[in-house]
Amino acid sequence: MNPNFLQTPVAYLKGVGPNRAETLKSELGIETYRDLLHLFPNRYLDRTAYYKINQLHASGADVQVIGKIVHIKTVEQRRGKRLVATFMDDTGEMELVWFRGHKWIRENLKINEPYVVFGKVSKYGKTFSMPHPEMELLAKHEQGLKIAMQPIYPSTEKLSAKGITNRVLGKMMQQLFLDSQGNFPESLSPKIIEELRLISKSKALFNIHFPKDQELLAKARFRLKFEELFYVQLQLISKKMLRKQKIKGLPFDQVGEKFNTFFKKHLPFELTKAQKKVIKEIRADLGSNAQMNRLLQGDVGSGKTIVALMCMLLAIDNGFQACLMAPTEILANQHYNGLKELLGSMELKIALLTGSTKKSERTLLHNQLENGNLNILVGTHAVLEDKVQFKNLGLAIVDEQHRFGVAQRSKLWHKNQIPPHILVMTATPIPRTLAMSLYGDLDISVIDELPPGRKPIKTVHRFDSNRLKVFRFIKDEIKKGRQIYIVYPLIQESEALDFKDLMDGYESIVRDFPMPDYQISIVHGKMKPADKDYEMERFVNGETQIMVATTVIEVGVNVPNASVMIIESAERFGLSQLHQLRGRVGRGAEQSFCILMTGSKLSEDAKTRLQTMVRTNDGFEIAEVDLKLRGPGDLMGTQQSGLLHLKIADIVKDNQILKTARYHAIQLLKEDPNLEKPENSPIRIAYTKMMQSAVIWGYIS
Repeated sequence: MNPNFLQTPVAYLKGVGPNRAETLKSELGIETYRDLLHLFPNRYLDRTAYYKINQLHASGADVQVIGKIVHIKTVEQRRGKRLVATFMDDTGEMELVWFRGHKWIRENLKINEPYVVFGKVSKYGKTFSMPHPEMELLAKHEQGLKIAMQPIYPSTEKLSAKGITNRVLGKMMQQLFLDSQGNFPESLSPKIIEELRLISKSKALFNIHFPKDQELLAKARFRLKFEELFYVQLQLISKKMLRKQKIKGLPFDQVGEKFNTFFKKHLPFELTKAQKKVIKEIRADLGSNAQMNRLLQGDVGSGKTIVALMCMLLAIDNGFQACLMAPTEILANQHYNGLKELLGSMELKIALLTGSTKKSERTLLHNQLENGNLNILVGTHAVLEDKVQFKNLGLAIVDEQHRFGVAQRSKLWHKNQIPPHILVMTATPIPRTLAMSLYGDLDISVIDELPPGRKPIKTVHRFDSNRLKVFRFIKDEIKKGRQIYIVYPLIQESEALDFKDLMDGYESIVRDFPMPDYQISIVHGKMKPADKDYEMERFVNGETQIMVATTVIEVGVNVPNASVMIIESAERFGLSQLHQLRGRVGRGAEQSFCILMTGSKLSEDAKTRLQTMVRTNDGFEIAEVDLKLRGPGDLMGTQQSGLLHLKIADIVKDNQILKTARYHAIQLLKEDPNLEKPENSPIRIAYTKMMQSAVIWGYIS
C-alpha cells in the first residue's frame, strides 16, 4: 500500500466528489481517507436475522424481511398522497409505505421479484407496515460485502439534507476498503500484540466498520481503544521523561535553618501522614537535579498551605526566592494573611501583589524582589507582568491551576535563567483516570486525610415538607453560638427567576428569624461590590448569624464559627459545586452539618448526586461519580477538554484499558526510551507521524 494513500483528499474517493467532500469537511471534519477511516460507528444494527411476517412485533426495533411486492397503489390522504406496496412472504402480508419520492420509487420497484426490506415496523389494526424501508434485491444482497451487523455512523441534519445518509456513508466506507484492499500498516509492536492477544490493525479496522459478529466487534473495539489510549500515554510519559533529562533543575541540596526553625517552633499542629508523605516526595524532586513539575491535590481543608510554605522555606534555605500565585484577590489575600500568621516572628520578608496594590508600594516591591531582599511574593496574575523581575526565583506555586492557562504558567518559567521548580495545587479533586490523561506529564501527590481534630461534616437530604424541623434545628445551633449559610442556586438563563427565589426565601427567613433576636446578611450578584464586602465582613466578624447568598460565596472564604450549610434546590447544583459549598463549613473544631433541601420530584441523576453527597465526604469518590454523570469535557471546562478529543475510547468507561495502556507505555519507554529497537519500529513510525500532525488519532494508521 502506498504510504501516502491515507493522506489522499476524500474528494477523490469514488462516490464522494467535491460537493460531498465540502459537506463532510464542514459537518464531521473529514478531509482525507484517514479521517474517513476513523469515523467510527456509534452503534450497530444486527442484520444477521431474517424475520417472517408472522413473527413481527411492533417493538420499534429495526428488522429485515425477505418477500415479494405483489401490488402497488397510491392512497389519497388529508395532506398529499402516500404510496403503498403490498409485500408478501409464505406466512402472510404487510405494507411498505412512502410519503415522498413516489414517482422515482414507483418507477424503480420490481413486482414479484424477491427483495430484502429493512426498517422499523409499526402496526395499524391487524396490518404491519414499514415506512420508507431500505430495499435491496435478494440476488444483489447476497453478492454484497457480507455485513452481518450494520454500522450506524454519526450524522447531522445538514448531512441528511444533502443526501449523505447512513447508507451513503457505509458505501463510501466500503469503497475505501476496496481501494485499500483492507490492508493497513501495523502500529503496535509484536510484543504488545502478543501479550494482550490483540487482533491485527487491519482486522480491527475492518471489524469496527463491518463486524462479522459480536465477538469480533468486541475484539476490534478493545484493540482500537487500547491503541488510542496507549499513544496518549506514550506522548505524556515521554514528554515527562524528556523534561527530566533535558531541563536541569535548581539544586536544593540542603534542609537549612529556616525549614528546621519552622518545623520545631512554629508548626501549629503535628503534620498528618499524608502531609509528611507529600513533603518527602517534593524533597526528593527538589534534590534530584531535574526540574520539579508536580500537581498537589488535596480536598478543602486538608492542609495544602502548610506543605506549600515548607517547600518555600526549602527554597529560601538554598538561597532562592519563592512565589505563590492565586486566581482571585480574595484568595491571594487569604494566602498572604495565612502565611504571615504561620511564620509568626520568623525573620522573613513576605509581600502581596494584586491589581489593587498602590503604585508607590509596587515600586518598592519591584526593587526588593530584584535585589533579593524579598523572600516570598504572594499574588494574582499581576505576578506575571514583565515588570515583575526576581533576583533568583527558585519555586513557583500555582493555586487552582485550572483557572490559569498553559501560556501563563510558561511565563513563570521565564522569570529565571534556569526554570524554577513548579508546584501546582488544587482543591478540586481530579479523578485518577482524568489526572492520568490530563496531567500525565506532571508527577502527582495527594493529601487524602484531614488534620486531626477535624470532624467529618454530617450531610442529610431533606424535602421542602420538612422545612419547619430544619428551621428549629438552625435556631438550636444559633443558641450554641454558631453561624449558618443558606445558599440559593444561580443559573444564568433563569436569573430573574432565581433572584425571585432568593428574595422569597430571604423574606420567609426574616419572618421566621425576626430582629432583634437574629441578624441576617444577604449577598447576591446584583449588589455593588462594596455592599457585598460589607455584608461578608459582618458575617466573618460574627455580627450576623445567618448568611443568605447565591453561589457567589467565593471558594476559600474562611469562617470557622459557621457550622451549618443549607443548600436550597440542591437538585439544581452539580456534584462538584455541592462538595465545594459543603467545604465552607467544618473549619472549626465543632461538629458541622450540610442540609440538602429539594422538592419531591427528582430525576435519576439528581438522586444519584444527593445520595453520593450523603454517603461520602471523600472528594475523590465524588469526583469519580461526577465524571461518570457528566463526562470529561464538562468536568474540566472547555479549555481542558480539548486535550481529549478521543475517537473511540472513553476515559471513564474504559478506565481499565487506560491503566493497561499506561502500564505498557511506561514499560516500553523504560526498555527502549528512544524507540530504536527494530521490533518497536511500527510504534516509532506511528508516533513520529502523530507528533508531526499533533493530533492524537490522525497519525495512528
